[in-house]
Amino acid sequence: MSDWLGPAEESGLFEAPGTEREAPSGGLTGGLAPTRPDAPLAVRMRPQTLGEVLGQDHLLGPGAPLRRLVEGSGAASVMLYGPPGTGKTTLASLISRATGRRFEALSALSAGVKDVRAVIDLARRRLTAGEQTVLFIDEVHRFSKTQQDALLAAVENRIVLLVAATTENPSFSVVSPLLSRSLVLQLKSLTDNDVRQLLDRAVADPRGLGGAVTLTGEATDHLIRLAGGDARRALTALEAAAETVQDRDGGAVRHHGDAVVDLAAVEASVDKAAVRYDRDGDQHYDVTSAFIKSLRGSDVDAALHYLARMIVAGEDPRFIARRLMIHASEDVGMADPTALQTATAAAQVVQLVGMPEAQLALAQATIHIATAPKSGAVTAALGAAMADIRAGKAGTVPPHLRDGHYAGARALGNAIGYRYPHDMPDGVLAQQYPPDELVGVDYYEPTTHGAEREIAARVGKLRRIVRG
Repeated sequence: MSDWLGPAEESGLFEAPGTEREAPSGGLTGGLAPTRPDAPLAVRMRPQTLGEVLGQDHLLGPGAPLRRLVEGSGAASVMLYGPPGTGKTTLASLISRATGRRFEALSALSAGVKDVRAVIDLARRRLTAGEQTVLFIDEVHRFSKTQQDALLAAVENRIVLLVAATTENPSFSVVSPLLSRSLVLQLKSLTDNDVRQLLDRAVADPRGLGGAVTLTGEATDHLIRLAGGDARRALTALEAAAETVQDRDGGAVRHHGDAVVDLAAVEASVDKAAVRYDRDGDQHYDVTSAFIKSLRGSDVDAALHYLARMIVAGEDPRFIARRLMIHASEDVGMADPTALQTATAAAQVVQLVGMPEAQLALAQATIHIATAPKSGAVTAALGAAMADIRAGKAGTVPPHLRDGHYAGARALGNAIGYRYPHDMPDGVLAQQYPPDELVGVDYYEPTTHGAEREIAARVGKLRRIVRG
C-alpha cells in the first residue's frame, strides 16, 4: 500500500466519480477520482480496496482501530505517521469510501488558516444536513501552530473526522492539544515480500503494465533493494525500467510479455536509490542517533555509513561538526584528549574551507572518535557534581580560597592561610579546596582505558597529597 501522491500533487485525485466538486479555495476536493490511463504507474496501482493493501498487518488485524475506521465503524480522528510510500494517503481515501462521508483534502504545503476554516465551515453546513466529512491533511507537520490550533474545536466536536498524514514523529511536530484528540498510528516500511508482491501485481494487473513486460528475478531483487520499503519508489523505478526496454527495442511491435526488464534495464534507468533522510524530521533524529551510538560503540564502519548518509542528504556540516565535538568529550574524554582537538579542527575546516572538501575532515574526526579508547568519566564527573549542586550541596567557599584583592578583604578573613602550590617542589600540597560538606567526595573516576590508565594512577596520588 502506498501514499504515492499527495492530494495536491494529482489534480482531481480525490474527486468522486459522478459528483459535483464543492470546493472553496485552497485545494479542497471531493472523493477518490477514477485514475487516468496515462497517470503514473504508482497512481494507477493505488489500492482501491482494503484487500489490495499490502503491509501494516499490525494495524489492520481484526478489531484493530485502523481496520475499524477503514470498514466504517470507527469514529476517532487519526494521525498516520510513517515513512513515504507506506499508504497514508491510500488509507485516508479508503476510510472516506467506507464511511460514505464527503472527503476533503488539504495539503500543508499550500493551505493557510483561511483554507482550514473554510473547509470546517463547509463541514459544519453539511453536518446540519446529516452529512459528515472526512478531512485529510497531507504533511500536517508543516502546518504552523496557528493552523493546527484552528482544527482543535472541529476535531473535538467531530465536525470533521481528521485523518492527518505525516512522515515525522507527531510528538515533535504536532501541538499537544491536537495530538491528544487523535489516535496516533505508526505505519511501517513495506517488507521485501510486500514490495515483491506489489511489483508482481503491477506487471500483471491491467491497471499497471498489463503483462506487457516480464521481470527477471535479478531485476526484481534490485528493485526491492532500491525501494527501501517505499511502494512509490518501487513502482516509479519499475515504470522507468519498462520504458527503458521499450525504447531499447526501438518501439518494435512485440508479443505480449516479450519485453524483458532485466538487471541491466533497471540499472540503466535508475542511477541510485534516494537517501531516505529528512533534515527537519524524525529521520534526521534517527540517523543522528545511530551516528552517535555507532561512535560510542566503536563501530567505525557504521559511523562512516551514517556520516555518509547525512552528507549525501545535504545535512548542515556545522551540525555534524558540533556533534563530533560534543562526543569527543562525552564518549572519549580523557581516554584520548586529542580526540577533541581533531573534532575542533574538523569544525574549523568546515568553517574556513567548506564543503565538499570539509567532508574529509569530518570523516577523519569520525574515524578518530570511533576508534579511540572510550571513557564516559568526564560526563559522569560533571553529572555527579551538578547533581550535588541541585541537591543543595553548595557550601560556602573556604575562607583561605576567597578573593583577597580588595580593600577590607583580609579584615573579613579572606585569603588568610592560603598556601601557594608552586612553592612546593612537585607543585602540589595539602590544602582544603571544596566546601566543608564536600570534603573527600570523588567526582572524577577515571577508567583504565587509553590515556586514563595513567591519569587514574596520578589522580589517586594527587588526592592523597591534597587531602593530607
